[in-house]
Amino acid sequence: MFDIKENLKKLPDSPGVYMHKDKLGQVIYVGKAISLRNRVRQYFQSPKRQAPKVRAMVSHIAEFEYITCNSEMEALILECNLIKKYMPKYNVLLRDDKTYPYIMVTTSEEYPRIVKTRIIKKDGNRYFGPYSDAGAVNRIVELFSSIYKLKRCAAQVFPEGFRPCLNYFIKECRGICAGGVDREEYAKDIEEMIQFLSGKDKPLIKSLETKMNEASDKLDYENAAKYRDYIADIRSLAETQRVTMINDKDLDIILPVKDADNSFIVLFPVRGGKLSGRETFQIQSGEGDTRKEMVSEFIKQYYSQWAVVPPEILVEEEPQDRELLEEFLGREGHKVSIFVPQKGDKRALLNLTRHDVVEMTKTLTDKAESRREKEKAVLDEMNRLLEEAGYPRDHGDRNRHVRVESYDISNTNGVDSVGAMVVFSGLEKVSKDYRRFKVRTIEGPDDYGSLQEVLYRRYKRALSGDKSFIKMPDIIMMDGGQGQVSAARKVLTALKLDIPVTGMTKDDSHRTRAIVFEDGTEIDLKERPVLFRYAGTIQEEVHRFAIDYHHKLHGKNAIHSVLDNIDGVGPKRRNELLYYFKTIDAIKRADVEELCKVPSITETVAKKIVEYFA
Repeated sequence: MFDIKENLKKLPDSPGVYMHKDKLGQVIYVGKAISLRNRVRQYFQSPKRQAPKVRAMVSHIAEFEYITCNSEMEALILECNLIKKYMPKYNVLLRDDKTYPYIMVTTSEEYPRIVKTRIIKKDGNRYFGPYSDAGAVNRIVELFSSIYKLKRCAAQVFPEGFRPCLNYFIKECRGICAGGVDREEYAKDIEEMIQFLSGKDKPLIKSLETKMNEASDKLDYENAAKYRDYIADIRSLAETQRVTMINDKDLDIILPVKDADNSFIVLFPVRGGKLSGRETFQIQSGEGDTRKEMVSEFIKQYYSQWAVVPPEILVEEEPQDRELLEEFLGREGHKVSIFVPQKGDKRALLNLTRHDVVEMTKTLTDKAESRREKEKAVLDEMNRLLEEAGYPRDHGDRNRHVRVESYDISNTNGVDSVGAMVVFSGLEKVSKDYRRFKVRTIEGPDDYGSLQEVLYRRYKRALSGDKSFIKMPDIIMMDGGQGQVSAARKVLTALKLDIPVTGMTKDDSHRTRAIVFEDGTEIDLKERPVLFRYAGTIQEEVHRFAIDYHHKLHGKNAIHSVLDNIDGVGPKRRNELLYYFKTIDAIKRADVEELCKVPSITETVAKKIVEYFA
């Protein structure tokens, strides 16, 4: 057993990172210290002077670990990495940071592309964001790909005779694969695009206006109208730029927002002297966390994953560890200043954004209240459903979100049958726990058998200790009726698992009609509007997930089964045949002479194709 008093005596007087753990061995807090001995001992002194959050945390500490470092900077970097790894309960956390999309310009490639991504890497590419509006990111990516006819595929090497894709033929790509693209002109267009993404829209608009006027002078009114529309779209995307400063600098403004129930960080990026938007990040923080602590933790977690840090960061209150943060952000010779502006344009800009945050807080509070009401209504309905299923929750669990798993089978006349599993926790889709299954043992259109195979594989892996399947649901809600529920129950009984199972049936209009139990009894959802909407959401999501996977698999196999089974026809010849003849039916009708018109098809291969389809 871990003896806290004895281990406190062994702590070194050196910089490092410490991790507090609960009785289950889970990390509940990660911190850094100049002196591990002094810092860790403070937690176990008189609780009278401790904040309520610290007292609560200390009451759950069963053991601690520490890692010594050579410097406070090294400890700060390690602390950031461990917080991201463990997501401790009592740390201030940037929530859902991985869900915000970025725009990546693949400048590491000879001919860069513009793509949406949610992962930042140190790979030589340029990243812009994160953006809270994923729709805006999609519009930007599509707009620039169209304006500049950028390369859209990830391929880097194009062998001789390579056939361009559809984008080339519909003039949505210059055709790098076909050769003849001016590299300098392409690079110039990429630079224009990067300037816009950095908040400098004037060069791009000026360039498009020039092209519009040139087209108009040549009486090419169709292209002139196209450039006119591009300009309108660009100006629409740049509408968030609301104020201009006197100088031409890049900086970020970080302001904390906190009420009784929620905490947010609001980030205002200023690029090229223009206030170019507003991003809101929800923060997990405790009652005793100060606004300074929120800002400090946000800076560490946000900028540690962000490739470009502006030279200045404006804040309302100076963080306690400002100098250390500046050193942390200013690695590799890039100087960063974190400060509170006292006068001038920057002070005026800070005041403007502070006023904006005050107004925004009212909206955030209203949205949060509305979401809490929805979550409470769904929780009450799911607690009631579990009682009706004969599985009432303990009093201590009734305030915890109900974890729901739902399953569906998709196939085409029994071919390429797949299973899908989606997970909900309250209103949230837990997409990282979604799973897909290729049905292996069932032939033909047997949904019940396919379902049983999927459930067996899922729960067998859970029982074997597979970490990716170990979390168990509070309830299983099948897409289907009594038959699906009975099929699921047989598998659970065989595995000696006792999990409630219900079905979700639809009416003739394909709307969720009722919740079905194993004995055939139903809950009519006409009188249960909250459960009706929630069940409908789950049912549509599991159906979508299953259909998407089936279509992807079936489309791939459809081509393979017809052409790749012919002796002498590999991927290259298959693609050339499809490119030349357009359809499988046309290939079937072709004779040897016609087939030999395809460059890579020899007379021997042509005869084999004709024999195959004979």
